[in-house]
Amino acid sequence: MIVDSEEEEDREALAALKRMWERIDAPPADLTERMIAAVAVDDLSREYALLTEVSADRAAVRSEQERLTLQFSDASTSVLLHVSATESGSRRVDGWSEPPILAARLSQEAREWSAALGEEGRFAFADVTPGLSAVRLVVRKDGDLREFITPQFEV
Repeated sequence: MIVDSEEEEDREALAALKRMWERIDAPPADLTERMIAAVAVDDLSREYALLTEVSADRAAVRSEQERLTLQFSDASTSVLLHVSATESGSRRVDGWSEPPILAARLSQEAREWSAALGEEGRFAFADVTPGLSAVRLVVRKDGDLREFITPQFEV
């Protein structure tokens, strides 16, 4: 490969500029660690919202249906989910969100369900296959759209 003299001069000029800026305005020594920590904290608040199992009651009096109530929240969004078994063996997931949602999807590996949206933050997923799931919501908070993702939970 033939390198012409202009390319070589450009490389040398850029290398000289880099050395000058590293001397005059060097990045802080801990910049990499601080950026990794900032990204990790952002991921934690986004991906790992607080999970609280509110109740897991197995109604045995009149039915064999299982019910599970889960609550997820972070600094600006709170979600309550009721998971119940249906007669067909599938699951129904009813949810409520504050603030109200614009869209909701439940995902399990390669499969996804869209929610039927109701009023005041209500949504529901019907005929969900039992398995490890996560719910992804789009909410409007203070005029901005933001995504809220629950940690995975068993349906």
